[in-house]
This record gives sequence, structure tokens and C-alpha cells, in this order.
Amino acid sequence: MLCMEEINIATNKKANFQYHLSDTLEAGLQLTGTEIKSVRSMQVNLNESYCTFTDGELFVKGMHIAEYKFGTHYNHEAKRTRKLLLNKKELKKLLTKVKEKGFTIIPVRIYITEKGFAKLEIALAKGKKLYDKREDLKKKDAKREMERVSKVR
Repeated sequence: MLCMEEINIATNKKANFQYHLSDTLEAGLQLTGTEIKSVRSMQVNLNESYCTFTDGELFVKGMHIAEYKFGTHYNHEAKRTRKLLLNKKELKKLLTKVKEKGFTIIPVRIYITEKGFAKLEIALAKGKKLYDKREDLKKKDAKREMERVSKVR
């Protein structure tokens, strides 16, 4: 039997820069046949995607899964709204946090588990102010400068 490990498909690189991330959860995705094939071929973009509640269920909007190139006329729509699979306890916890001012839910990364299921890691996030972003850039530049100096020696 072949032993697989988690395969990282895509990450939302802007998430750490634009938000303070607090709680992370693993959620299943309700996908069609051609969508999972596109996910396995790493044709996913998480930038500008977000999660919303509709009738007590959590959906991800703005996530781009490219059309499967070998698909027929049953191919999926690239930016359709997809349902996230969480249990009631987790949904209730997220809903109470989102009702607080300033919190939102964003997808951080999508990956394939050892069993072959597509999972979406979502995080409870609060938007950063401009001065927080500048502070992060200063830290990043200082770290890069220190690494450059240590490589020269």
C-alpha cells in the first residue's frame, strides 16, 4: 500500500499581511467531479476569497478553481460559491465570533489529506491597520538584511 502525506495545493500569501489570524479550523469542501480533478492538478487560487454564512451554513466565495481542461460540457464554473463542511459546534462558534465587530473568516490554505480528501484551512481574522502593515514590512526587511549580512561573512 502506498503511503501518502498531506499535499499542499495553494496558500493565501496575503492573509498574514492583511489580517491578524487567530483561530484556525480544518473544513471539508463540497466539490464536483471536475473540481477535485482541477484541485489535484494544483489549479487553485485563494487570493481575494472569503467565507460567509447563509442560512446557518458556511460558504466560501471568490475561490478560483480553474476549469478542468479535459472536462466535457459538465465542467464546473470557476468562481462558484462552494459549501464548507463543518459540524454544528464549530459553525456556532464561528458565527458568534463573526457577529463581533471586525472579525471575518478567510481561507488560508487548501490541501489534500492522506486519504485523498480536499480540505480547506480557514482562519478567524481581524483586519490590520496601515501602521501594523508597515511594522511587518520593517521586521521583514530587517530580517532579510541580517540574513544577507550573515551570508557575506
